[in-house]
Amino acid sequence: MTRRRDPRVPLTAVSGLGAAAVAAVLIAGGASSAVVAVVGVVTGLLALVSLVLASSRVAPGQRRRAAAWRWLEAGSVTWLAGIGLRPVADGTPFVLTFADLLLLFSSLLLMIGCALTAKPPPYSRGVVRQVTDAFLTAASIFAVAWVWFLAPIFHGMDDATTIFSTLALPVVCLLATSGVAPAIIGSRAADRSIGLAGVGVLGAITVAEFATAVARLDGDAPSLAVSLVAPVAFLIFAAVPWVEVRRRRPLPSALSAVIPLFLVGVATVAVAFHAFTGDRDRVLPGLGAVIVLVLIGRLILLVVETAGMRRLVDVGERQLRRLAENTGDVVLLCDHDGVIREIGSSVRKTYGYRSADLVGRPLVDYIHPEDVPTIQVLLRRLDNDGEAVLERHESCRIACRVRASDGTWRPAESVATRHMRKEDLILVAVRDVSDQVALRNQVTHLTFHDGVTGLPNRAYFEERAREVLARPGGGRTAVIFLDLDGFTGVNDSVGHASGDYLLGQAARRLRAAVRADDTLARWGGDEFAVLLEGGSSSSTDAQTAIDLAERIVRAVSSEPFRVADRDMPLTASVGVAFAEDGVPAGDLLRNADVAMSRAKEMGGRRVEVFAAHMHADVVRRLELAADLRRALQENQFAVEYQPVVDLATSRVTAVEALVRWWRGSVFVPPEQFLGPAEDTGLIVPLSEWILKEACREVAGWRESSWDIGLSLNLSARQITAPRFVETVSEALAESGLPASALTLEVIEEMLVEDAEDTVAKLSELRALGVRLAIDDFGTGYASLAFLRQLPVDMIKIDPSFVSGLGCDETLTLLTRTIVRLGHDLGLIVVAEGIERPEQLELLREMGCTRGQGYLVARPMSARGVDHLMRTTLQNTA
Repeated sequence: MTRRRDPRVPLTAVSGLGAAAVAAVLIAGGASSAVVAVVGVVTGLLALVSLVLASSRVAPGQRRRAAAWRWLEAGSVTWLAGIGLRPVADGTPFVLTFADLLLLFSSLLLMIGCALTAKPPPYSRGVVRQVTDAFLTAASIFAVAWVWFLAPIFHGMDDATTIFSTLALPVVCLLATSGVAPAIIGSRAADRSIGLAGVGVLGAITVAEFATAVARLDGDAPSLAVSLVAPVAFLIFAAVPWVEVRRRRPLPSALSAVIPLFLVGVATVAVAFHAFTGDRDRVLPGLGAVIVLVLIGRLILLVVETAGMRRLVDVGERQLRRLAENTGDVVLLCDHDGVIREIGSSVRKTYGYRSADLVGRPLVDYIHPEDVPTIQVLLRRLDNDGEAVLERHESCRIACRVRASDGTWRPAESVATRHMRKEDLILVAVRDVSDQVALRNQVTHLTFHDGVTGLPNRAYFEERAREVLARPGGGRTAVIFLDLDGFTGVNDSVGHASGDYLLGQAARRLRAAVRADDTLARWGGDEFAVLLEGGSSSSTDAQTAIDLAERIVRAVSSEPFRVADRDMPLTASVGVAFAEDGVPAGDLLRNADVAMSRAKEMGGRRVEVFAAHMHADVVRRLELAADLRRALQENQFAVEYQPVVDLATSRVTAVEALVRWWRGSVFVPPEQFLGPAEDTGLIVPLSEWILKEACREVAGWRESSWDIGLSLNLSARQITAPRFVETVSEALAESGLPASALTLEVIEEMLVEDAEDTVAKLSELRALGVRLAIDDFGTGYASLAFLRQLPVDMIKIDPSFVSGLGCDETLTLLTRTIVRLGHDLGLIVVAEGIERPEQLELLREMGCTRGQGYLVARPMSARGVDHLMRTTLQNTA
């Protein structure tokens, strides 16, 4: 923070030095030119030093201000030199000495500096007008001074050359003062105070030089008081930059134009009085003639300027009228009673009226009745406060509706102001904003409505839910969320444009299913939401909401959607949530979304009502997903291997890799974390790690001369990963495991969903030599079709079939059929979930070649497989 310089220190120094100079004059006891010169030199030097110090505070970018200070400093230096050399120059025989010329030059420099301190006016007054005003002011002052002071002194002197030479310096100083004073008086610049001080210095120099000229003609020295006028002015000039002067409002600019004429009037009275006394004068007639000529010239100039300004005003009015007509605005003039006096021709194009038909008619006849009171208040305001409005150049804006010739009401924006030349009339500009209002309404509609279905969008639904819950009785509210099951397949099969068309059909069905008072909105994607404002937590109202939800399910699932000449059967998963007292709108919507997700997880085409444990389950799943990500980073997973044996010989032919998670010392079952891993996509890096780890282990066992294979389950996300095939190839290459020793298992649902891409990637793996197996065979509905398209090596019977062997004749028959089908197709058949001896015997009887389960061998760690390998190799040896 910059400390402000204390102005009292230089001010005290200036005052002390000035007082010392004045005291020196009093001690001298006279008005000798040498003593006056000393005082003038001291005060001029003070002014110069003060100006130099003050100019150092001017900012670098203020060029005009810096130039003003430099001119003032130069003027002070020149005056200082002139007043200091005057005692020496007074001894020369010349009427105008070189010291007088320096003083003359200093007056011009000070005049330029003062002019630069004034802020330039917003418009140029013209050089001729400024010169004439300066001349009239100086001539009038000189005429008055001549009549009252100078004429008696110069009366009887015949040497006109001496008179005019002697008065040249003060006359030039008077002209300089008169030329710059009006600009300084009417200025708003920051340096106005220093400019006024400079004008004071010029005035003081003028008075002192007039006194000096008179004294020279009389042969006497000027009086002490007159000799100290200029030094005292410079003393004040030195102090002004350091004094905080309260800024006052400048005089009106018109006053600067009146002052010269006022002074001319005063001079005329003085000259007339002088003439009535009977005194004859040789100076006044010539001076008066020049003043009259200048006044005539100024009058002519004023007439020309006035005519030019009038032409500009007329041209401006015509251009304004033409501009208003071309822009479509209707411009009219009316009186304070609202009667139309004049109206532009653009009213025909805008509203369909002829101008002649509207003149003389009340303006309110064409304004909407609801807007008429506002128009009447406006007219009264312009009538009562018209002068104030006119002075402030204010305009009144109002929005109203105007009746067109076809009887329609069109929104309009009007601007009314009092006419500048005809004060009894009001100028009104009316603009038709029908297009803008329509566009604004359209933007508002698009902001809160969905462009595909035409339903309210998510933003509108959220705002509406907040409003309903905030009002009394808002707790009796229900929200229904629904999701279209299988909609993703529609976009993939027939394209997004057809998908949007299907969403439009679904919106129409839903609109027909909900009640008129319910708010139906498209939440986003293939999700919709319904707000029931009349619901409550009572059983009756709750049943009403549930009935509506079930009706929505039926409306979506009742018949297929017809899209792109194809029938698209879809179902809906619906979630319902009821508001409780004090529940925020965001929580209510979240609860309905959670219930809908639960319905979708349960297989779809069902209604689920939100319960508190659902949200807890979602939170747990989110926490579990975070723990899964951390577990991947900290290597908390392990791989166990369940042997696959030959049922005829009990020889281990392969092992199936199974992932295990130990969160600290707590074992997390796979069924708890594999689902969240699939949902979050973490199953991809987890499966890649299992693949590489299992391939490395099995490759090591094979190097020990143990002919054993590896089986791995594939997830849907793993198959659709961008580098799935490359990842498998890299794992085989890094571990050295032959591709024929690796068997990848897929479930039947994965072959049905996104079939083309899945079959293509599995075919690439088959081309590498990797063997393929269908896991949980018999639980799907498209297995036989894909057995023909995909070169499968193995099928694995689902444990649900094996568990019924010996207990359920139907399951036993189905298992026998699957085994026979596998043999007929030349496939290896593996039975999963063998847990009882009778199951093993029946499978051997059916001819099933391989099996796995707790009865055969439990999952074990890699160390357990090592022990099993050594045992097997010893038995073989």
